[in-house]
Amino acid sequence: MTPNLPAPLRLAADRLMEGVARAGVAERAERISQAYRAGRGSATVIKDADDAQAYVLARLPATYAACARAFDEAARLAPDFQPASLLDAGAGPGGAGWAALETWISLDRAILLDSNRAFLAMAQTLAEGGPEPLALAERRIADLAQPKDWPTADLVVASYALAEIAPAAQRVTVSALWAACAGMLILVEPGTPDGHARILAARDLLIAEGAEILAPCPHAQACPLVAPDWCHFVQRLPRSRDHKLAKGADSPFEDEKFIYLAVARPHVAAQPRTARVIAPPRTLKPAITLKLCTPEGLAEHRDFPRRDKAAYAGVRRLDWGDTLES
Repeated sequence: MTPNLPAPLRLAADRLMEGVARAGVAERAERISQAYRAGRGSATVIKDADDAQAYVLARLPATYAACARAFDEAARLAPDFQPASLLDAGAGPGGAGWAALETWISLDRAILLDSNRAFLAMAQTLAEGGPEPLALAERRIADLAQPKDWPTADLVVASYALAEIAPAAQRVTVSALWAACAGMLILVEPGTPDGHARILAARDLLIAEGAEILAPCPHAQACPLVAPDWCHFVQRLPRSRDHKLAKGADSPFEDEKFIYLAVARPHVAAQPRTARVIAPPRTLKPAITLKLCTPEGLAEHRDFPRRDKAAYAGVRRLDWGDTLES
């Protein structure tokens, strides 16, 4: 899995900047970032094509990278799952669809739902030179808070979408996403305490509706983490020159914090789940200490001493978000 944008998507994003003043786009991108941090949704933030362009520059690389990481893990755990159809709910400019096509080459058709016309138009622009399922995708105006006539699909994705919906309406949305899912449903949210809370609420509902938990949890029991602790992961991605300008940053990379949930219908064959690393490993001279979420539903710290050469060798390359070998 690579966090880099696929070449056709990167080139399409670069073409958006041809003849455009970088400083103006960066200023608009900063206003958008501030609005999102203040809790405003895309309906009030992304108002026209220029706003959508600024979003692509500032946020698309990170949201794509987070989706790519989540999808890669879901595919690893269900290697025989070969979806033909994709429903991308709350698609924005379409980054999740690109990540899905990179993960599952079996996809041959896609439907994108979003309430924002500027986002859907941008998704179409970016996909014009991309994979056929995205270039020919159906794009529908739809309010995720009021589900209506959603088509079913083998793979259903909602990335950075639940945050846009009032808490009271999120259960209805999650239930509708599951009803539209013929195989696998993947939710991706910002890696914040609020994002974790939204994923936990969705997880409880989906378990009650018969979903099988694939990842990141190795169990279907109650989350063992207690506030102020929360589950999230980090995906590092490179920054282009324009991306750094939009962020007002000099660092050549960005660390996107995210949380995700992958669930499946019972007929989707899955690998056995094993303990997952849920914090950065701590490496000291005598041992590596991992914080693990276990199949028994526990969160625990486990030491792997250097003197136990076999055990140490088995974990020394593990990173935050990885799983122990079975």
